[in-house]
Amino acid sequence: MQIGIPKEIKNNENRVGITPSGVMNLIHAGQRVVVEKGAGIAAGYPDQDYIDAGAKVATADDAWHSDLVMKVKEPLAEEYHYFHPGLILYTYLHLAANPDLTKALLENKVTAIGYETMTAPDGSLPALIPMSQVAGRMSIITGSQYLQKQYGGKGELIASVPGVARCNVVIVGGGTVGYNAAKIAVGMGAQVTILDVNPQTLTRIDNEFDEKVQTLFSNHHNLAKAIRDADLVIGAVLLPGAKAPKLISKKMVQSMEPGSVIIDIPIDQGGICETTTHATTFDDPVYVVEDVIHYAVANVPGAVPKTATDALTNITVKYASEIGKAGVKAAIQADSTISSGVNTINGQLVEKAVADSLDLPYKDLKASL
Repeated sequence: MQIGIPKEIKNNENRVGITPSGVMNLIHAGQRVVVEKGAGIAAGYPDQDYIDAGAKVATADDAWHSDLVMKVKEPLAEEYHYFHPGLILYTYLHLAANPDLTKALLENKVTAIGYETMTAPDGSLPALIPMSQVAGRMSIITGSQYLQKQYGGKGELIASVPGVARCNVVIVGGGTVGYNAAKIAVGMGAQVTILDVNPQTLTRIDNEFDEKVQTLFSNHHNLAKAIRDADLVIGAVLLPGAKAPKLISKKMVQSMEPGSVIIDIPIDQGGICETTTHATTFDDPVYVVEDVIHYAVANVPGAVPKTATDALTNITVKYASEIGKAGVKAAIQADSTISSGVNTINGQLVEKAVADSLDLPYKDLKASL
């Protein structure tokens, strides 16, 4: 099987679908790999590294004209013309907030496997975890920057100093993103509150942080009070495959002090804040609503492409190798983690959360093979 690695064209998306060492693994497993010229340079991997690993470096057309295409972010509209029946697309898709891409995949009968819905037997999301770890940690670093006065913030230091109140960081969602955000915020000396609807999650966080984090059950009353008092809010709620729930209302945002900051991590799924109306890019990452800074970049890990690409490849290359060896149908039937990632196949939408979010017909995967 030929596996293609095109260059990412999303604004300031500096990651690449695979590292040279990942290419070497695929080559040793008997696959052919074509990498678009310059695809890995921004992540620290020049073309020669891929050539040395056994890949062919060629054009975007050559990379896309493959049996399986590995990417990082969802294809943009200008890439839809590469779609064709039989293509296997293996990347982050986030289709619940993207009806146009969903339509293009269905019309061209692409087998689209989304990293974000791949679920391991233990219920974890293996391909989502590494990027969620990066995004969670980056959210606090980014938030601390925008709290600075020259960026329009309140002029507060997250770590503070002795004798001065610590910055109040509120994290909505205690999953991988939220946990990693809390880890950095606590390490920087902030006052940290995490809200979640799962009591077991709150118990785990309380135990792991040795009561250095305030945990609250996420209901309207607790959320409204926490948001009102927050200097920095991290949106960290994800429903795999579905649109993010709008948990933070405009009224809650209006209650925050001017210059406060909201980092809405799941913006590629629509975001959890009513006032994060659209995704942004690294070129123009923030907008101000109700005197509160909203950071809504949809590819936060793209800011640290070397770390992010390495972490992602550690997970994704294993499943790419399985698909390459067995073929996509056999791999889907043999590995439940791969099958759970299938969003579209044979012109059918087989991810129920996406179908429900977009109000489109759903068909069971087994019946679509």
